[in-house]
Amino acid sequence: MENSENNKINEAFHLLSQEAKELYLSEKIATIYIDEVKKNPLKFHRDYVSRNIPVLIKKGAYDWPAINKWSASYFREILPDKLVTVAVTPNGYADAIVSNNGKKIFTLPEEREMKMSSFLDKLNNPVADEIYYIQQQNSNFDNYFHELWRDIKNLSWAYELFGKNPDAINFWMGDKRAITSMHKDPYENIYGVVNGVKEFILHPPTDLPWIPYGKYPSATYKKQNNNKWDIIYNENINLSQELDNLDSENLIPWISIDPLNPDYVKYPQYKNVTTIKVKVKKGDVLYLPSLWFHHVQQSHGCIAVNFWYDMNYDIKYAYFKFMESLCQ
Repeated sequence: MENSENNKINEAFHLLSQEAKELYLSEKIATIYIDEVKKNPLKFHRDYVSRNIPVLIKKGAYDWPAINKWSASYFREILPDKLVTVAVTPNGYADAIVSNNGKKIFTLPEEREMKMSSFLDKLNNPVADEIYYIQQQNSNFDNYFHELWRDIKNLSWAYELFGKNPDAINFWMGDKRAITSMHKDPYENIYGVVNGVKEFILHPPTDLPWIPYGKYPSATYKKQNNNKWDIIYNENINLSQELDNLDSENLIPWISIDPLNPDYVKYPQYKNVTTIKVKVKKGDVLYLPSLWFHHVQQSHGCIAVNFWYDMNYDIKYAYFKFMESLCQ
């Protein structure tokens, strides 16, 4: 009986994926120019936001003063002593699953406070086991980079789309080896590249049944005085326990597959996903809808700013939570 029910659920998941592809999903990113968005935000909302479809907005950030100003040399000139919080890892993966002594662990980066000039020195002279990335997701642009505020234009068209101001505005800059592991966010995301290139791998929310999750103990990278990296488990973990048997309340749910090197033997269902790849270049903006899974790479020293607008917790969210419960 249980196998029969599981088969029916699996058939329903396949039907959902098939119909999504036939009705509105494409493996090619939708592309539109910013003038079209500004001219008719209602049409953009109807065609993309309401349908939860990502869009590359060409020249979406082209009128920002930052496009012609921001660079490493510019930051050295106006922000040399600015204290910034930087994520540092030995492998480029912050907020990601890593192996430690044969165990899979959700690992956070070491955070270091340093002057902007020192951060830029690190980018200019990279070392093998120290990868730097300004990637705080706490509205760091709004809260800590007031010197740069005038270089970013107010997104009046985004206010018309979402009917609200952003919950957070984040500044991103880092080493090309810094990679954002696959995850999803409960935000409507307007992601503008000021310098360099960002490369996104996207999967729609309807692919949830094919995207493997696990639950992992959490830890933080720490470089010791002997210049060797260590992984420090969080204070809620009792190391006398076997890590595989930790209470679920102490575990972090995270996606357990790397789309750059997927293990189809362990996760054969991942072959069913719809994959959209998009390069967001200087001056362009990506509209990334809420609940879309995304993985991000970047060119060296890439600079970006993103705006997070809280999603509407409507029928779309209810459907997603229902599907999530079936997957579990």
